[in-house]
Amino acid sequence: MGLVVLLLILALIFGGVGLFMEGLKILLVIAGILLIFGLLTGYRSYGRRGL
Repeated sequence: MGLVVLLLILALIFGGVGLFMEGLKILLVIAGILLIFGLLTGYRSYGRRGL
């Protein structure tokens, strides 16, 4: 019985870590898209202001 409880606890820990890493990957993709969008809009507004 103790082995089953230990295996369940380990599965929950490693499953949580896996979900956390997936969430970080998704946040990284969203941050990259927002960075590119911000650079493009900033470049356009800077180009207009410079003329």
